[in-house]
Amino acid sequence: MDTRLPLYQRIRDDMLARIARGEWRPDKPIPTESALGQEYDVAIGTVRKAVDTLVGDNLLYRSQGRGTFVRRPQFDGALFRFFRQVDAAGHRHVPTSRIIRCELARPPETVRKTLGLDKRSDAVRLDRERIIEADNRIREKIWLPAARFAALVDTPVEDVGNLLYPFYEQAFGEVVASAQETLTIEAAGAEDAACLGIEPGSPVVVIERVARGYDGQPIEYRCSRGRADRFRYQIDIA
Repeated sequence: MDTRLPLYQRIRDDMLARIARGEWRPDKPIPTESALGQEYDVAIGTVRKAVDTLVGDNLLYRSQGRGTFVRRPQFDGALFRFFRQVDAAGHRHVPTSRIIRCELARPPETVRKTLGLDKRSDAVRLDRERIIEADNRIREKIWLPAARFAALVDTPVEDVGNLLYPFYEQAFGEVVASAQETLTIEAAGAEDAACLGIEPGSPVVVIERVARGYDGQPIEYRCSRGRADRFRYQIDIA
Protein backbone atom coordinates (compact mmCIF):
# COMPACT_ATOMS: atom_id res chain seq x y z
CA MET A 1 0.00 0.00 0.00
CA ASP A 2 1.05 3.59 -0.65
CA THR A 3 1.59 4.95 2.86
CA ARG A 4 1.20 8.50 1.58
CA LEU A 5 -2.52 7.91 1.08
CA PRO A 6 -5.11 8.24 3.86
CA LEU A 7 -5.67 4.94 5.67
CA TYR A 8 -9.22 4.44 4.38
CA GLN A 9 -7.96 4.98 0.81
CA ARG A 10 -5.26 2.34 1.27
CA ILE A 11 -7.85 -0.10 2.55
CA ARG A 12 -10.15 0.78 -0.32
CA ASP A 13 -7.37 0.07 -2.83
CA ASP A 14 -6.58 -3.26 -1.19
CA MET A 15 -10.25 -4.24 -1.24
CA LEU A 16 -10.43 -3.36 -4.92
CA ALA A 17 -7.38 -5.53 -5.57
CA ARG A 18 -9.13 -8.43 -3.86
CA ILE A 19 -12.13 -7.97 -6.12
CA ALA A 20 -9.91 -7.71 -9.20
CA ARG A 21 -8.07 -10.95 -8.52
CA GLY A 22 -11.30 -12.83 -7.87
CA GLU A 23 -11.01 -13.30 -4.12
CA TRP A 24 -14.40 -11.61 -3.79
CA ARG A 25 -16.79 -12.57 -6.59
CA PRO A 26 -19.75 -10.69 -8.11
CA ASP A 27 -23.05 -11.06 -6.24
CA LYS A 28 -21.25 -12.65 -3.28
CA PRO A 29 -21.01 -10.95 0.13
CA ILE A 30 -17.72 -9.54 1.30
CA PRO A 31 -16.69 -9.91 4.97
CA THR A 32 -18.55 -7.76 7.46
CA GLU A 33 -17.18 -4.37 8.40
CA SER A 34 -16.41 -5.73 11.86
CA ALA A 35 -14.42 -8.64 10.38
CA LEU A 36 -12.60 -6.31 8.01
CA GLY A 37 -11.78 -3.95 10.88
CA GLN A 38 -10.15 -6.83 12.72
CA GLU A 39 -8.34 -8.02 9.60
CA TYR A 40 -6.92 -4.59 8.78
CA ASP A 41 -6.52 -3.70 12.47
CA VAL A 42 -8.41 -0.42 12.10
CA ALA A 43 -11.58 1.14 13.49
CA ILE A 44 -14.89 0.13 11.92
CA GLY A 45 -15.43 3.75 10.87
CA THR A 46 -12.29 3.60 8.71
CA VAL A 47 -13.49 0.40 7.05
CA ARG A 48 -16.94 1.88 6.54
CA LYS A 49 -15.44 4.89 4.77
CA ALA A 50 -13.48 2.59 2.46
CA VAL A 51 -16.61 0.57 1.73
CA ASP A 52 -18.59 3.78 1.13
CA THR A 53 -16.16 4.83 -1.61
CA LEU A 54 -16.53 1.47 -3.37
CA VAL A 55 -20.31 1.70 -3.08
CA GLY A 56 -20.12 5.22 -4.50
CA ASP A 57 -18.06 3.87 -7.41
CA ASN A 58 -20.78 1.21 -8.04
CA LEU A 59 -18.34 -1.61 -7.32
CA LEU A 60 -20.14 -2.74 -4.17
CA TYR A 61 -23.76 -2.54 -3.05
CA ARG A 62 -25.44 -2.91 0.32
CA SER A 63 -28.45 -5.15 0.89
CA GLN A 64 -30.26 -4.39 4.14
CA GLY A 65 -30.12 -7.33 6.49
CA ARG A 66 -27.92 -9.36 4.16
CA GLY A 67 -24.60 -7.55 3.93
CA THR A 68 -22.40 -5.87 1.31
CA PHE A 69 -21.93 -7.49 -2.09
CA VAL A 70 -19.70 -7.12 -5.14
CA ARG A 71 -21.80 -5.53 -7.87
CA ARG A 72 -22.22 -7.33 -11.16
CA PRO A 73 -22.64 -4.76 -13.98
CA GLN A 74 -25.54 -5.37 -16.34
CA PHE A 75 -24.57 -5.19 -20.02
CA ASP A 76 -27.18 -7.46 -21.59
CA GLY A 77 -29.39 -4.68 -22.89
CA ALA A 78 -26.76 -2.00 -23.47
CA LEU A 79 -26.52 -2.48 -27.24
CA PHE A 80 -30.26 -2.16 -27.59
CA ARG A 81 -30.37 1.38 -26.36
CA PHE A 82 -29.28 1.91 -29.96
CA PHE A 83 -30.95 -0.81 -32.06
CA ARG A 84 -34.56 -1.98 -32.18
CA GLN A 85 -34.98 -5.10 -30.09
CA VAL A 86 -38.48 -6.22 -31.11
CA ASP A 87 -39.72 -8.59 -33.77
CA ALA A 88 -42.47 -7.96 -36.31
CA ALA A 89 -45.14 -8.89 -33.74
CA GLY A 90 -43.79 -6.32 -31.29
CA HIS A 91 -42.27 -8.87 -28.89
CA ARG A 92 -39.09 -7.78 -27.12
CA HIS A 93 -36.42 -10.42 -26.60
CA VAL A 94 -32.68 -11.08 -26.44
CA PRO A 95 -31.34 -11.82 -29.93
CA THR A 96 -29.87 -15.17 -30.82
CA SER A 97 -26.21 -15.28 -31.79
CA ARG A 98 -24.33 -17.14 -34.49
CA ILE A 99 -20.55 -17.41 -34.32
CA ILE A 100 -19.06 -17.21 -37.80
CA ARG A 101 -15.37 -17.32 -36.97
CA CYS A 102 -13.17 -17.95 -33.94
CA GLU A 103 -9.41 -18.01 -34.44
CA LEU A 104 -6.05 -16.73 -33.29
CA ALA A 105 -4.99 -13.77 -35.41
CA ARG A 106 -2.76 -10.71 -35.38
CA PRO A 107 -4.99 -7.79 -34.37
CA PRO A 108 -5.06 -4.42 -36.17
CA GLU A 109 -2.85 -1.78 -34.61
CA THR A 110 -5.74 0.16 -33.05
CA VAL A 111 -7.05 -3.02 -31.40
CA ARG A 112 -3.55 -4.05 -30.30
CA LYS A 113 -2.97 -0.70 -28.58
CA THR A 114 -6.44 -0.74 -27.02
CA LEU A 115 -5.84 -4.17 -25.50
CA GLY A 116 -2.30 -3.26 -24.43
CA LEU A 117 -0.66 -6.00 -26.54
CA ASP A 118 2.83 -5.91 -27.99
CA LYS A 119 3.43 -6.06 -31.74
CA ARG A 120 4.15 -9.80 -31.76
CA SER A 121 1.10 -10.84 -29.76
CA ASP A 122 -1.83 -12.65 -31.29
CA ALA A 123 -5.39 -12.19 -30.08
CA VAL A 124 -8.55 -14.24 -30.28
CA ARG A 125 -10.78 -12.95 -33.07
CA LEU A 126 -14.47 -13.73 -32.74
CA ASP A 127 -16.91 -12.81 -35.52
CA ARG A 128 -20.60 -13.26 -34.86
CA GLU A 129 -24.05 -12.14 -35.90
CA ARG A 130 -26.81 -11.21 -33.51
CA ILE A 131 -30.19 -11.93 -35.03
CA ILE A 132 -33.65 -10.68 -34.12
CA GLU A 133 -35.23 -11.51 -37.48
CA ALA A 134 -33.75 -12.45 -40.84
CA ASP A 135 -33.68 -8.79 -41.89
CA ASN A 136 -32.66 -7.39 -38.52
CA ARG A 137 -29.08 -8.31 -37.69
CA ILE A 138 -26.09 -6.85 -35.93
CA ARG A 139 -22.60 -7.81 -37.04
CA GLU A 140 -19.85 -7.98 -34.42
CA LYS A 141 -16.07 -8.32 -34.47
CA ILE A 142 -14.61 -9.08 -31.07
CA TRP A 143 -10.94 -9.23 -30.05
CA LEU A 144 -9.68 -10.78 -26.81
CA PRO A 145 -6.13 -11.09 -25.41
CA ALA A 146 -4.83 -14.54 -26.31
CA ALA A 147 -2.97 -14.79 -23.02
CA ARG A 148 -6.34 -14.96 -21.25
CA PHE A 149 -8.65 -16.46 -23.86
CA ALA A 150 -6.63 -18.75 -26.16
CA ALA A 151 -8.69 -21.81 -25.13
CA LEU A 152 -11.77 -20.17 -26.66
CA VAL A 153 -10.50 -21.22 -30.11
CA ASP A 154 -10.97 -24.89 -29.18
CA THR A 155 -14.34 -24.38 -27.46
CA PRO A 156 -17.42 -25.76 -29.25
CA VAL A 157 -19.57 -22.83 -30.37
CA GLU A 158 -22.66 -24.34 -28.74
CA ASP A 159 -20.94 -23.99 -25.36
CA VAL A 160 -20.57 -20.24 -25.73
CA GLY A 161 -24.24 -19.19 -25.67
CA ASN A 162 -25.91 -15.92 -26.63
CA LEU A 163 -24.30 -13.77 -23.93
CA LEU A 164 -20.53 -13.57 -23.83
CA TYR A 165 -19.83 -11.92 -20.49
CA PRO A 166 -21.33 -14.72 -18.36
CA PHE A 167 -19.33 -17.16 -20.51
CA TYR A 168 -16.09 -15.21 -19.96
CA GLU A 169 -16.64 -15.47 -16.21
CA GLN A 170 -17.65 -19.13 -16.17
CA ALA A 171 -15.00 -20.44 -18.56
CA PHE A 172 -12.08 -18.07 -17.91
CA GLY A 173 -12.74 -16.35 -14.59
CA GLU A 174 -12.74 -12.96 -16.34
CA VAL A 175 -15.40 -10.56 -15.05
CA VAL A 176 -16.28 -7.45 -17.03
CA ALA A 177 -16.72 -4.60 -14.56
CA SER A 178 -17.04 -1.58 -16.84
CA ALA A 179 -17.13 -0.60 -20.49
CA GLN A 180 -16.83 2.49 -22.64
CA GLU A 181 -18.72 2.85 -25.91
CA THR A 182 -18.17 5.15 -28.88
CA LEU A 183 -20.83 5.55 -31.58
CA THR A 184 -20.20 6.66 -35.18
CA ILE A 185 -21.87 6.40 -38.60
CA GLU A 186 -20.13 4.85 -41.63
CA ALA A 187 -20.98 3.75 -45.16
CA ALA A 188 -21.46 -0.01 -45.51
CA GLY A 189 -18.75 -1.94 -47.33
CA ALA A 190 -19.52 -5.05 -49.34
CA GLU A 191 -19.08 -7.41 -46.36
CA ASP A 192 -21.36 -5.38 -44.07
CA ALA A 193 -23.92 -4.93 -46.82
CA ALA A 194 -24.12 -8.67 -47.50
CA CYS A 195 -24.51 -9.49 -43.81
CA LEU A 196 -27.00 -6.75 -42.97
CA GLY A 197 -29.11 -7.04 -46.13
CA ILE A 198 -28.50 -3.52 -47.40
CA GLU A 199 -26.89 -1.91 -50.43
CA PRO A 200 -23.16 -1.06 -50.32
CA GLY A 201 -22.74 2.56 -49.30
CA SER A 202 -25.85 2.54 -47.11
CA PRO A 203 -25.36 4.07 -43.66
CA VAL A 204 -24.50 1.76 -40.77
CA VAL A 205 -24.23 2.57 -37.08
CA VAL A 206 -20.89 1.51 -35.57
CA ILE A 207 -20.54 1.01 -31.83
CA GLU A 208 -17.03 0.38 -30.48
CA ARG A 209 -16.81 -0.96 -26.95
CA VAL A 210 -13.80 -1.46 -24.69
CA ALA A 211 -14.65 -3.69 -21.72
CA ARG A 212 -12.44 -3.75 -18.62
CA GLY A 213 -12.06 -5.84 -15.49
CA TYR A 214 -12.22 -4.59 -11.92
CA ASP A 215 -8.50 -3.89 -12.16
CA GLY A 216 -9.10 -1.50 -15.05
CA GLN A 217 -7.25 -3.70 -17.55
CA PRO A 218 -8.89 -4.19 -20.97
CA ILE A 219 -10.57 -7.56 -21.46
CA GLU A 220 -12.38 -7.11 -24.77
CA TYR A 221 -12.53 -4.87 -27.82
CA ARG A 222 -15.83 -5.12 -29.68
CA CYS A 223 -17.12 -3.41 -32.81
CA SER A 224 -20.84 -3.81 -33.54
CA ARG A 225 -22.43 -2.71 -36.83
CA GLY A 226 -26.12 -2.42 -37.60
CA ARG A 227 -28.41 -0.88 -40.17
CA ALA A 228 -28.99 2.81 -39.61
CA ASP A 229 -32.68 2.44 -40.40
CA ARG A 230 -32.96 0.24 -37.30
CA PHE A 231 -31.12 2.75 -35.17
CA ARG A 232 -32.71 4.32 -32.11
CA TYR A 233 -31.32 6.47 -29.32
CA GLN A 234 -32.63 6.25 -25.78
CA ILE A 235 -31.30 7.72 -22.57
CA ASP A 236 -32.89 8.28 -19.21
CA ILE A 237 -32.27 11.72 -17.67
CA ALA A 238 -33.14 11.97 -14.00
